[in-house]
Amino acid sequence: MALKMSDIAEMAGVSKTAVSLALNGRDGISKETREKIMAVVKEAGYTRQRKRRTPSKRLLGAVTFLVVTTPAVVRDNYRALPFFSSLISSLSANVAEFGGTLNTVTIDATHLREGLQQLDSEDQLGGTMVLATDLKADQVQLIQQQMRHVVFLDTYYEDITADFVTMDNYQGGGIAAQHILDKGYTDIGYFASDKMISNFSGRRQGFRNTLAKQGLRVSNDHFYFISPTESDPKGLDMERLGESLPEAIFCEDDYIALRLLKAAQAAGMRVPEDLAIMGFDDIYEDTLVTPELTTIHVPVEQMANQATYQLQKQISATQWNPQKVLVSTRLVKRNSL
Repeated sequence: MALKMSDIAEMAGVSKTAVSLALNGRDGISKETREKIMAVVKEAGYTRQRKRRTPSKRLLGAVTFLVVTTPAVVRDNYRALPFFSSLISSLSANVAEFGGTLNTVTIDATHLREGLQQLDSEDQLGGTMVLATDLKADQVQLIQQQMRHVVFLDTYYEDITADFVTMDNYQGGGIAAQHILDKGYTDIGYFASDKMISNFSGRRQGFRNTLAKQGLRVSNDHFYFISPTESDPKGLDMERLGESLPEAIFCEDDYIALRLLKAAQAAGMRVPEDLAIMGFDDIYEDTLVTPELTTIHVPVEQMANQATYQLQKQISATQWNPQKVLVSTRLVKRNSL
């Protein structure tokens, strides 16, 4: 029976990706590892069976999915949040299409430098995707310095040259504001995250600028700060929000919107008759409430596909210029607004 690349990997005690790099004369492994692999190849009399393969579909190896946890949005329980769960599933499926596997590594942001230093270089041969939701610019740059091939997901910085993939938050915020205006509302409130990240900042700016074009703004009395990941409506006292609530409220994510909807109904308010509510993300839970939540859809699968493409191109292309990709969002009309 002819030897396979996986057999050589087992005999040499290295990954299959390392064997592929050695046989193709590519960078990414140490001199000692390369010599060890080639010695096994020679001794075993291995002859590579070349398959006809479309260049754009060159296989990936073990891809590291790096999650940096913070006290903000990406906490230790991030997998329980529908958006992140959906993103991870989509990434795993896309990487699998390129013959790879997605291996999750979690590092606390307060120990980022030490955590990066402890990563096994052999595990990074298939590249790294970073859940960068909460990351500051200096943290992005630190990771970029440590990783050979890396794509940052769910954020981007204009002044950093790197591969980024995220949703177009500014555009989504503008769409939300325009839909509220088109429904005839002028007394408008805003539920903002009490944790500031670039995603929420973009949504806020897009919403405000769209209102400003119509000569409108959200008054200070109708601008509220709330946790973006808390779902229990019991902690949201509708009476404390003010005696005169606005007619319609936009929430910076669906968790906030669902919490508001449940709290409003618990207080005897009708949605949307007494209070119209709109969210952002289009998570599955939006369809499990009555009325179903009007929201902005984030194309998670398309983001995952784009991130995988950019990572694969980084690894396979002889020349690659980093891309900053903003994937457009769209309006999902339901009955809460």
